Amino acid sequence: MTNIDAAEGARVYDLDRSYVFHSWSAQKALKPMCIAGAEGSYFWDYDGNKFLDFSSQLVNVNIGHQHPKVVAAIVEQAGKLATVAPQHANDKRGEAAQRIVELSGGKAEKVFFTNGGADAIENAIRMARLHTHKHKILSAYRSYHGNTGSAIVATGDPRRWPNEYSAQQVHFFGPYLYRSEFWATTPEQETERALTHLEHVIQFEGPGTVGAVLLESVIGTAGVLVPPPGYLEGVRALCDKYEIVMILDETMSGFGRTGKWFAYQNWNVEPDLVVFAKGSNSGYVPVGGVIISKEIAATFDERVFPGGLTYSGHPLAAASIVGSIDAMKEEKIIENAASIGENVLGPGLRALADKHPVIGEVRGLGVFWALDLVTNRETREPLAPYGGTSQAMTDLVTACKTRGLMPFVNFNRMHVVPPCVVTEAEAREGLEILDQAFGDIDSYYQG
Repeated sequence: MTNIDAAEGARVYDLDRSYVFHSWSAQKALKPMCIAGAEGSYFWDYDGNKFLDFSSQLVNVNIGHQHPKVVAAIVEQAGKLATVAPQHANDKRGEAAQRIVELSGGKAEKVFFTNGGADAIENAIRMARLHTHKHKILSAYRSYHGNTGSAIVATGDPRRWPNEYSAQQVHFFGPYLYRSEFWATTPEQETERALTHLEHVIQFEGPGTVGAVLLESVIGTAGVLVPPPGYLEGVRALCDKYEIVMILDETMSGFGRTGKWFAYQNWNVEPDLVVFAKGSNSGYVPVGGVIISKEIAATFDERVFPGGLTYSGHPLAAASIVGSIDAMKEEKIIENAASIGENVLGPGLRALADKHPVIGEVRGLGVFWALDLVTNRETREPLAPYGGTSQAMTDLVTACKTRGLMPFVNFNRMHVVPPCVVTEAEAREGLEILDQAFGDIDSYYQG
């Protein structure tokens, strides 16, 4: 560990609390952790407290902290061409786009680069509306798509409520068998009934008004909801039937998180537009983008696309994507994520569920897992209310941190989302800490 210096930590803290305005927070009570350094699957503070990063920060540090090949790619590019206006071509932007299109396959032809996932969603929605000449966007209630105008209204969680200023957006229920809205008892029933529900929404909204269906391939912040067999293929069929653009949001699930380059590649489906962002370079430099199908790209061959960003395809961001993709291929990081999920995390988390009754359901793929926590397995009463937290969840987070593990929690869920480079030993270390932490809150179970 480097930079261990309590006095410097105090200075960093004072600077933050004096001058920094934090997102998603009431400012007065904040006590942010001051990070001194990071490497691989770990980070540490100025007091020398080291944490196994089972959050991947915001589920994006796929290649791990401070990967030398990605850092080197950024440094090399900074020495060559640090910035350039987006109307000019630069080598790394073209190379990054080529790699992303080749990894996407299927319908993909072009990439429009943005600064992050939210503005990628904004531009994907704009493309769909202009391509179809239809204005409504359908998205799921359990979803998160970012905190800009249309992206936050497309979002299905409570962060949407104080931000509903964008128009012409409609929500529907997606599949979630553990808490089925459709009284389903099997994955097949859940798929059939969820698709029937979606088709009815399309019909009642008017197929001639619906420009796009926007979905996370695997829903992330809202609970790592893996779609049941046939669901994404069924959405694709509905989009084809009613001439609707299918947009898949891979901001969180892309670039190895599910053990595939893109999560939708776990199924037999080809979207029209794919949104990507922080996973493409582990967030080393802000970046995002839209992967555009040949058909939609052709819409703008002779027609001006009315959108752009000063930092679109920024050379440092593009170089970091190239460095990250190349390192992932060379080091078989995607394969590692798939193996860790299948052989360590999946079995290990299911064993924890057998031991700790507060774990109602285990679900996930690759290094993308969630535990649905309950006070009663029969009623499936959540361990924290929708849109809120509880003393049990607070105690669980504290129990993890005091043992050196940084968790990712949301409402009544514990998300288990280490970097794609996590080793078997690190994954087992995390599972052992989780076992101890759940032992501390087993008393909250009331079933």
